[in-house]
Amino acid sequence: MKSPPQLAVTVAITRRADPSRAAEMAAWVRAGASLAEAFPGFLGTGWVRPELGSTEWHMLYRFADAGALHGWEESPERQWWLSSAEGFVEHTRVEKRTGIEGWFDPPRELPADEGLPEAPKPPSRWKQAVTIWLGFFPVSLLSGWLLAPHLVDLNLVLRTLISTLVLTPIMTYLVLPRVTRALQPWLKR
Repeated sequence: MKSPPQLAVTVAITRRADPSRAAEMAAWVRAGASLAEAFPGFLGTGWVRPELGSTEWHMLYRFADAGALHGWEESPERQWWLSSAEGFVEHTRVEKRTGIEGWFDPPRELPADEGLPEAPKPPSRWKQAVTIWLGFFPVSLLSGWLLAPHLVDLNLVLRTLISTLVLTPIMTYLVLPRVTRALQPWLKR
């Protein structure tokens, strides 16, 4: 029997540091990224501060699968890197996500000292498909009624481009979060 495909895992971490040590923090973040790049399955990393002078630093790193992520998380290099920040970096939130399943579970606040929890088990693919369809069908129907008459004179590619540009944010930010929230008990079963 064929094993299921491995999903890439993204880890989101919020860390706090004294704004007066921003240069030191930036150097520490770059050092961690350089170390992680050498590990098999590493797909990328990034960080952002909400505003200049903020104490919070939001960081992401991504690995090809849970095994590759585990290799990095348990490595002596990462342990050394984390210990090098003791005294000036506070780890406040950690979260793991895989693929589209991030739509199907709410964000969680987790104490950083508990380590990284296992990524939540996503709903089965057929439940994901039903959930997406339940959001997509009424939005598509409404689009066909309200938007399509205004696009009838355009060629197929342009009609499709305009409708997907309009519908994608509606699905992503309005419809899917509400549908998945309403279906949580069923999705978690």
